[in-house]
Amino acid sequence: MKLIIQTLFFLHLIFLSCQEKKEVFVNFSNPEIDYSGRVNFNNKEGAEIYWAGSSIKMNFEGESVSAILKDESGDNYYNVIIDDKLEAIIQPDTIQKTYTLAYNLSKGKHTVELFRRNDWNRGKTQFFGFKINNHAKLLPKAESTGRKIEFYGDSISVGYANEDTSGADSPLGLNTNNYLSYAALVSRHYDAKYQCICKSGTGVAVSWHPLTMSELHNRLVPTQAQSIWDFSLYQPEIVVLNLFQNDSWLVNLPKHKEFKKRFGTTAPTDKYIVGTYESLVSKIRNHYPQANIICTLGSMDAVKNGSKWRDFIELAVRNMKDQKIFMHYMPYNNSKGHPSISDHQQMANSLIKFIDQNIKWSANLKN
Repeated sequence: MKLIIQTLFFLHLIFLSCQEKKEVFVNFSNPEIDYSGRVNFNNKEGAEIYWAGSSIKMNFEGESVSAILKDESGDNYYNVIIDDKLEAIIQPDTIQKTYTLAYNLSKGKHTVELFRRNDWNRGKTQFFGFKINNHAKLLPKAESTGRKIEFYGDSISVGYANEDTSGADSPLGLNTNNYLSYAALVSRHYDAKYQCICKSGTGVAVSWHPLTMSELHNRLVPTQAQSIWDFSLYQPEIVVLNLFQNDSWLVNLPKHKEFKKRFGTTAPTDKYIVGTYESLVSKIRNHYPQANIICTLGSMDAVKNGSKWRDFIELAVRNMKDQKIFMHYMPYNNSKGHPSISDHQQMANSLIKFIDQNIKWSANLKN
């Protein structure tokens, strides 16, 4: 009898050991995964990530966590954030692979987040799921504050070249980090959900590439005109538009192909430019009837003192006669290049101060 009891005891220990060492696979469609950004779930095999600032977050217990990813170009970069601390940067391959994100973790609750650093012109990344190993357990996602912010902008809001310390303003590789853009900093300050509908080179009347923000603003998959975002899925309380920097250059370049496509041989009038801005803001207002809309500009030369582009925004806002549309200009960085990390922090501080002084968040917001 004693032998039987001992045998059963050891079998129980083996069973517990196996349970502790088990691997838990968390499919991309699991409701406890917390996504931010416009993420495409139409592919039943995995979530598709395009937009800068999109993120994938999960709470768990376990000694290690990994992610299964496949990239379209092999030229996209993601911050790996463990327990709210940047631990690594990964560059997913063009073949499906499993990437270890953290290991030798302590017992207890942990959070893992993958955050897209760069623009959507490098193509999509497919995310298939997480794997948790050793004492593995999926935990419920954090309760949301209900606060939501959305940004529409260009390379400034993307955070283009903000980590290029050489002064070359280079688009290569790791130089762009949307996580440290003013837009992401403001969103984290308010513990708000974040969407960044931004593309380097984008303008209101004309862009360095074929799409203006009016043509881009409502897309789920940014490269597909027929892929339309469902605005009911995300109703932000604050919307920020930071546009006109690219227009300010392109309207003076009559030989550029996008100038020719938009304007022919004659530069647009001031009235036309103001009208295109009003039209874009009106589209945003139609999507978000209750939102506070902040029309801003900065921090490059379009916002410097005496700039007519500030005047265009002021005229457009006055014409719209909407009490929940605001104007705010961020400090001019007085630099030949894009905003640096410190510039972005200054911009974030400026915008946070403006929001605190002019906009009151709704009470009792729901998830």
